Amino acid sequence: MARPVPGFFFPVAAILLLAAVAAPIIAVLVTLSPAEVGRAFSEPQALSALRVSFEASLCATGVAAVLGVPAGYWLARAPRVYSIPLLFVLALPLAFPPVASGILLLSVLHGTPIPDSLAGVAVAEFFVSGSFVAIASSAAFGAADPIYEEAARTLGVSEWRIFLAIALPAAAGSVLAGIAFAWLRAIGEYGATSVLAYHPSSLPVALYVALSASGVRAALALTYGFVVLAAIVVAIAWILRRRVVE
Repeated sequence: MARPVPGFFFPVAAILLLAAVAAPIIAVLVTLSPAEVGRAFSEPQALSALRVSFEASLCATGVAAVLGVPAGYWLARAPRVYSIPLLFVLALPLAFPPVASGILLLSVLHGTPIPDSLAGVAVAEFFVSGSFVAIASSAAFGAADPIYEEAARTLGVSEWRIFLAIALPAAAGSVLAGIAFAWLRAIGEYGATSVLAYHPSSLPVALYVALSASGVRAALALTYGFVVLAAIVVAIAWILRRRVVE
């Protein structure tokens, strides 16, 4: 049975929204040549910032995955009296203004070696993105049919084996998509990172420095890299989720 086609207003709203979102992105892509972007990323400061961002974001996302995926599984199976308050708390860092997150972290970690270090960059990125893995995993495990898990329990299979062999493969696409988005959020974090660990400079901090020191065009070259990176990650996440749905 064919789906009814919405009225005139709905496609117009979609086109206007798409134009508003896509126009700045297209403008960046057509303004700069790939060669100019390559020259910008070959500068020592950009290379150093790129290294810092990748190392810190991979560490932050790795910790978030190790903790968040099992936590999401438990939250999806726990009684609502426990899971709802815990999910509320986990969602708070995602709603905080990034600078406020940095101030919170600085108030706790002031006087330790963590501020203005690579570890500080990773901690800031973990704080603003780590909860996303647990929340996305909880939704993914909650959407999976629990019948196979229940059957395994009746056969005496351990909970850890049920998690690894049944639950995780069933929810893998959505869980991996959540991890990918968490990593993208971590590597793009500026506010909390600039407060807790302005040095060593991560890529978003280097982008702001380039904007302040050299103007919009110099910053656009680094922004181009973020646009391409985001497109790749979103495409991967979309493919993973489509495989789960289909």
